[in-house]
Amino acid sequence: MQRRSMANIAGVIIAAGVLLSGCTTIRRLQASDTEDLLAAAGFRMERVDAADATPGNATLPYRLVSRTKDGAVQYIYADPSNCRCVYVGGSKEYAEYRRLATERRLADEQWWKASSVWDRDDWRLEWPW
Repeated sequence: MQRRSMANIAGVIIAAGVLLSGCTTIRRLQASDTEDLLAAAGFRMERVDAADATPGNATLPYRLVSRTKDGAVQYIYADPSNCRCVYVGGSKEYAEYRRLATERRLADEQWWKASSVWDRDDWRLEWPW
């Protein structure tokens, strides 16, 4: 009985580890895609050292947030894991990022529609009579 419960616990721990590593991989890929769009839109990448990070300069990781600095709006995207950097841009770069992100989303949707194997017409019942 005790051996079975230990096996169950070990199975749950292994499954949790696999799921968490999968989530980390997905987050890393999404961050990489976002960073590619930010760079293409003209955002500047600034490296951040652990010593430079202060609570006042902290921003939510993997989120594009806005703040006002010296009367101008800045958009900031922090990636503490992959590049340990911050992408910084203004209103012009943000507008370009939104345009590029929309283009990519539409292209992805068109690709999925074109490559869909789950078309309803393919599921017709054809009887021999």
